[in-house]
Amino acid sequence: MSASGERKLASDTAMVMAAGLGKRMRPLTATQPKPMVRIAGKPLIDHALDRLAEAGIARAVVNVHYLADALEAHVRERKAPEIVISDERTLLLETGGGLVKAQGQLPDPFFCLNSDNLWLDGPKNAFADLSAMWDASRMDALLLLVPHKGASNFAGKGDFHMDALGRLRRRRSGRIAPYIFTGIQLVSKRLLRDAPEGPFSTNILWDRAIEEERLFGCAFTGRWFEVGTPQAIVPTELALREA
Repeated sequence: MSASGERKLASDTAMVMAAGLGKRMRPLTATQPKPMVRIAGKPLIDHALDRLAEAGIARAVVNVHYLADALEAHVRERKAPEIVISDERTLLLETGGGLVKAQGQLPDPFFCLNSDNLWLDGPKNAFADLSAMWDASRMDALLLLVPHKGASNFAGKGDFHMDALGRLRRRRSGRIAPYIFTGIQLVSKRLLRDAPEGPFSTNILWDRAIEEERLFGCAFTGRWFEVGTPQAIVPTELALREA
């Protein structure tokens, strides 16, 4: 606890996932990586990195693969947070493999977020919400989840159900789940133990944590924007201006 009574953030470092091919954002990603696509005059990755800096997170480990030179040159111009590159130029490792490759550069625990995330905080910022709920003795990962009413541009069926203790289970096929994963989480290195080699999805690690009752959710009280396609850009910019 700080002198003011506020709990400190659970980590001073975030992994920023920025290596993907951005296929759904074509043709905008034909000549630039998706994290460089501009929303409201600013590259997507700068929206995310600015929020990290505002929250007091000192370091960001950014993985790069597609058009890596352009992305690395851009993020290295920043003063805050401090940027560390996890280089996946030779092989795109997907979300789980990317975390495993970068784990030597990450503390325990660490925040993780997608570089194309856009959100507006509620009463507390997202990283403070996760930190307040974090319990390393019970959790391998704590996912920031938003209900459908707080998700803009989202037309899916949701990702997770959450019980009264915050434990998660997957949406069943053909059903609707009340919570959507925002792409932001707080992760223990325990989640990465005995991980597969090479490219693989974090879903493999989450499924094991669900079986062990160690995957938890934190309900987000702000607003989250799905920005996966070019068609989502204009409505997102309009909503940001209104906010």
